[in-house]
Amino acid sequence: MNQPLEDIKVLDLSRVYAGPGGSMILGDLGADVIRVESPSGTDSMRDWVPFVEGESTYYMSANRNKRSITLNLKHETGKQLFKKMVKDADVVLENFKTGTLQRMGIGYKDLKKVNPMIIMCSVTGYGQTGPFSNEPGFDPVIQAIGGMMDVTGFPEGDPTRVGVPVVDIMTSQYVAISILSAIRLRDHTGKGQHIDLSLLDVQLSSLANAGSSYLNKGAIANRIGNGHSYIVPYQVFQCSDRPLMICAGNDGLYKKLCYALDHPEWAEDEKFKTNNDRIQHREELTNYIQEVILQKTADYWFTLLSEGGVPSGPVNNIEQVFEHEQVKARETVEEIKHPTVGTVKLVKSPLRFSDLNIKTEKYPPLLGEHTAAYLQEELGYSSDEIARLIEEGVI
Repeated sequence: MNQPLEDIKVLDLSRVYAGPGGSMILGDLGADVIRVESPSGTDSMRDWVPFVEGESTYYMSANRNKRSITLNLKHETGKQLFKKMVKDADVVLENFKTGTLQRMGIGYKDLKKVNPMIIMCSVTGYGQTGPFSNEPGFDPVIQAIGGMMDVTGFPEGDPTRVGVPVVDIMTSQYVAISILSAIRLRDHTGKGQHIDLSLLDVQLSSLANAGSSYLNKGAIANRIGNGHSYIVPYQVFQCSDRPLMICAGNDGLYKKLCYALDHPEWAEDEKFKTNNDRIQHREELTNYIQEVILQKTADYWFTLLSEGGVPSGPVNNIEQVFEHEQVKARETVEEIKHPTVGTVKLVKSPLRFSDLNIKTEKYPPLLGEHTAAYLQEELGYSSDEIARLIEEGVI
């Protein structure tokens, strides 16, 4: 076995990011991920700008290492064809609204009759149960309802969503984790199961200290901009050219920061000596630090603080990120051939193993480009049968 999941087949009915991002992780680990898409192309990610030679760069970000077939699941023949596919599959991943697949006759109970070992992972906004279970789930809405927006931004400003679809991204990781766990359990029990994964549940799990502080102390976290509610100094400071993040996460690091800034007297000041003291005198201390930091560039301070053992980093724009020497040294960006674009650049999987090469074998697929080959090679359909399915609108 060259890849850990090379004997696992995933039928991916999901759209947008949370589901496809999770199946991409499985594909990176060697799983045969087959995107099952509507012949009319209903994944809106394929329609989102910007485009390169007609292909969405947004779609590319979540769909490497997959095949794509088209199948009309509203057509009775399409449903029966899908059940044939399920017979030798390991996983079905979907993110339709709660109850949709059951009404179509291809829900978990239906598929379990076809393949008792099948694992179905259902991703919804609010889960399979509860009063909101039928509501659609969109990342910004979940950020709002789930409390993330209320603790993000500046006190004098509006609640702010994170600049990338962070709930979808976190959920995609739980998609992979939950499916891997279910496969591991099936190895022992021989039984599949239905995974109920909710964006809201994932969002709540990410509240971390903000959630724990409320549940155990009744403390409601407030927006504090680029600072930290419970650690000082732990925030962005403006340098002469651009912002710099400084994280003096404990008393020892704070002391190192004082010496690096050539103000050792701050380390012994009774108002600032401990983190609790610094929280009480947050504004005074941060004003002192800001006055010093503003005199030099972000790169100057980063070098000095790094030498002094203080965690810090300039606030980079996206161009600066991909030009960063560490990003280049880790060869994080890869180029792969694409049939219409020519060459596409993708961010590699972050997984690094000592004795396993995780690489991109398949470019993000064109809509339905593997349909005919899949039906012929894996389900035994003839060319005439495939032509008839196309004529009937099944594929």
